Amino acid sequence: MLQELKIGFVGGGNMAAALIEGLLQAGAQSDRIMVSEPDAARRQWLQEKFKLQVLEENGTLMRNVPQVVILAVKPGKVSGVLWELRPFWQEGQLLLSIAAGIDLASLQRALPEGQAVVRVMPNTPALIGEGISALFAPASLSAKERQWAKEIMAVSGEVVEIEDESLMDGITALSGSGPAYVYLIAEALSDGGVACGLPRPLADRLAIRTLIGSARLLDVSGSHPGVLKNQVTSPGGTTIAGVARLESAGVRGALIEAVQAAWQRSRTLSGHA
Repeated sequence: MLQELKIGFVGGGNMAAALIEGLLQAGAQSDRIMVSEPDAARRQWLQEKFKLQVLEENGTLMRNVPQVVILAVKPGKVSGVLWELRPFWQEGQLLLSIAAGIDLASLQRALPEGQAVVRVMPNTPALIGEGISALFAPASLSAKERQWAKEIMAVSGEVVEIEDESLMDGITALSGSGPAYVYLIAEALSDGGVACGLPRPLADRLAIRTLIGSARLLDVSGSHPGVLKNQVTSPGGTTIAGVARLESAGVRGALIEAVQAAWQRSRTLSGHA
């Protein structure tokens, strides 16, 4: 299906570039993908990297009537861009928004009545095809349009579909903000290694590969995290000593509270608080 789709990106930032690269690798045709991007240097980079049509004006892109229009601009620009696009929409086109914090009702207010739209929350590991995207679509979305959205986002990693849009704030707090928590943990682990006398490059590499391998094992095994933790913690051993210190320092609770704080902030920004 991707080979047949005509896709237009409004905004050519990092997430758009990641999706374009994934689409091309999945068999989409470069002559059926176009991008509108206001920054001249970015337009040149996109053109040179992907060899596709890169336009300055959003209206020019819309006149080419892409079947799927992917809204990939900063949240603060969404309203203005959507009102700019409003006169150009035609029946049969789908708007796929990856703008964080902009709910479906806000998108629909700036679209012609009945215009097909889907909201997606990706995360930054999508930049290397290892992301997870949460997709919310209204019941009115056709099966074909729903499939378009899923296939497009699948090039960036796993896709989960949710039926309750109110979950998006929690998803933003966990998987959207979660990479930052992981990076902080990686940095702290490396610092711990350096404190024990390890050279920084070695400590960095050990921390990164430990996180990658552990996450992969957790995913592939299907085991509960506590089960895998217990398999590593021998009675009276080094690991249980470290785990006990993490527990006494409140690391588990701090992570829970971090997700809750990000959730509350997301609710405030999206007007749901």
